[in-house]
Amino acid sequence: MEYKVLAVGDVVGNPGLERIRRNLRQLKRKTGADFVVVNGENAAVVGITPDQAETILDAGADCITLGNHTWAKREIVNYMDDCHQIIRPANYAPQVPGRGWQVFDTKVGDVAVIDLIGRVNMDYGPDNPFLAVEKILKQVKAKIILVELHAEATSEKLAMGYSLDGRVSAVWGTHTHVPTADCQVLPRGTGYVTDLGMTGPKNSVLGIRPELSIAKFRGDLTERYRWAEGPTKLEAVLFTIDSATGKCLKAERVDEWD
Repeated sequence: MEYKVLAVGDVVGNPGLERIRRNLRQLKRKTGADFVVVNGENAAVVGITPDQAETILDAGADCITLGNHTWAKREIVNYMDDCHQIIRPANYAPQVPGRGWQVFDTKVGDVAVIDLIGRVNMDYGPDNPFLAVEKILKQVKAKIILVELHAEATSEKLAMGYSLDGRVSAVWGTHTHVPTADCQVLPRGTGYVTDLGMTGPKNSVLGIRPELSIAKFRGDLTERYRWAEGPTKLEAVLFTIDSATGKCLKAERVDEWD
């Protein structure tokens, strides 16, 4: 039986949330997706609040993943402990709140989602994601295993994909907000893409008003980042998985732009 997983790129600000609210269920129907994972760590531009998480879940997401801005909105801490559908990078220090992976009961049995964060050009000094995921995989019995690596370096993401090839169903990258054109099934049956992209303002620099990013790179006095206005986009990848074997059969972009 084919099982379809829709992985949606980082949601940025109110424009991204509104795009998710209006279009996610429609995209689920269009693609026939059975399970949806959405990266929500930029829902508040930096971080996510409980209300924003609820908006994403109410729109049809089954799981929300986070990244380097996990703790930017501290009100999310108690919510993370109470809601099993939101996970933060598993290779953060073990004493921090929340969970780094979760197993979901679905029509084809257990589906596991593991969230990781990279170390190249990233803050907070996380544990090695390559070693962390090995420890988690020893505990996971699910046939379908999905892994997100929130990372800056394309090489780190590619290395993770090949490291897990044949042992998990899909590996995808987030964080850069730029969609990559390398959707593929790796030699041993793992679906892969280096970066999902983002969901939010189309005419922007990673979701932010261009003039604000330009000022930062020029060295000008800067102000607080604000999301851009105007048309939006939703960038995502659909993984088609054989539920009997856990192998990926196909990985394809299903982006929608205004």
